[in-house]
Amino acid sequence: MLTYYWPPAGGAGVQRWLKFCKYLPQYGVSPSVITVDEQHASYPLIDFSLTQDISSEIKIIKTASFEPLNFYQKVSGRKQIPYAGFANEKQSNWKHEISRFIRGNFFIPDARRGWISYALKAAVKQLENREIKTLITTSPPHSTQLAGLKLKEKYDINWIADLRDPWTDIYYYSKMNHTTWAKKLDAHYEKTVLEQADKVIVVSEFIKQMFVSKSNKVNPDKIHVIPNGYDEEDFENLKTPDNHTFIIAYNGTLAPDYPVETIVEALKLIVDEDPHCAVRIQFTGSIEQHKKDYITNKIPHHCHFLDSVSHQKSIELLSQSHVSLLIIPDVSNNEGILTGKLFEYLAIQNPIIGIGPKRGEAAAIIQKCMAGYVFEKTEINELANRLKIWLAMFKRKETLKLNSFLHQQYSRKKLTQKLVTLISD
Repeated sequence: MLTYYWPPAGGAGVQRWLKFCKYLPQYGVSPSVITVDEQHASYPLIDFSLTQDISSEIKIIKTASFEPLNFYQKVSGRKQIPYAGFANEKQSNWKHEISRFIRGNFFIPDARRGWISYALKAAVKQLENREIKTLITTSPPHSTQLAGLKLKEKYDINWIADLRDPWTDIYYYSKMNHTTWAKKLDAHYEKTVLEQADKVIVVSEFIKQMFVSKSNKVNPDKIHVIPNGYDEEDFENLKTPDNHTFIIAYNGTLAPDYPVETIVEALKLIVDEDPHCAVRIQFTGSIEQHKKDYITNKIPHHCHFLDSVSHQKSIELLSQSHVSLLIIPDVSNNEGILTGKLFEYLAIQNPIIGIGPKRGEAAAIIQKCMAGYVFEKTEINELANRLKIWLAMFKRKETLKLNSFLHQQYSRKKLTQKLVTLISD
């Protein structure tokens, strides 16, 4: 398996294949992981707590890499490596626009393509010296798929391309200042990978249909949906929330395209009626500064901000809240956005507030699991009324915990079983 992101890198993309590799040996599959050495990598997030999930049965090969984003961090004076689409940049100016132009036109498909040659060298060594039947490449970064393409050309091997996100349809793609030439090259890479891979894995049906439309040579039957999920072991022995403050918890990035205004305005309606209402919305993660200023101005005594924390700490914070907040970016094709945090929200079994398209895939899962309610960004009054119902239950000391087991279909163990079937075919 070729994956750029691996502990101590943090984030949902790391957890997907870390958890697969954790459980694959239980089904008789022995994974070898080729990844970048953390001393050479450019990771937006670091989470050493994830290393505890690395199975001793996994063979791990780490390589060097050429990383222009490390150089960008130094010259820009940023504390963090940029997220995909520069989502964690606090403000946009001419320097950022130039950086996006360079990234969008000189590093295709992405700024981590400097890892390809190192990954290829390590993979060739393994394929020449060991009996390996299946190659898995997971992205982003989508440059990893180009390594898979080269290996497929050279070896008779079962190549499975896992694409966790869209490629040229990702929501921030239009912000990367691509030239026409760059767009065509990127689209060519995307199409070739989809056509040449033996199997493709995606996280949602929407993304599957998006990729099917790229080429009439892509057989829909070779694209398989395996969503993200949750690891049951991460949710053992968690603390319960106190009963003094009603806490709404949001974990993750909050970028400019995220319509947080809906929940903030709904809460403002409630606290304007009762300024002493014991309610607080807690944000944990990378919050864009303008969003943070807006929230603080609107509900100054009912908001709390925490920087990014370890994965396990984020789960603990969820367990000590009463409601989980999911916000889908207000961008084109957002019906197909299915963030990894949703499945951990389901596992914590607090009711979920979703803000986003009611016909989206996230909304469908929330409805299927009877786990909460999804509101369009304009439905401020409707959201406020729902919160009032839950607040009344909280004041009466009634539990808000869900009493459903429908979310269990998204456990990492069960999803790994689906993966094993693809590997074995």
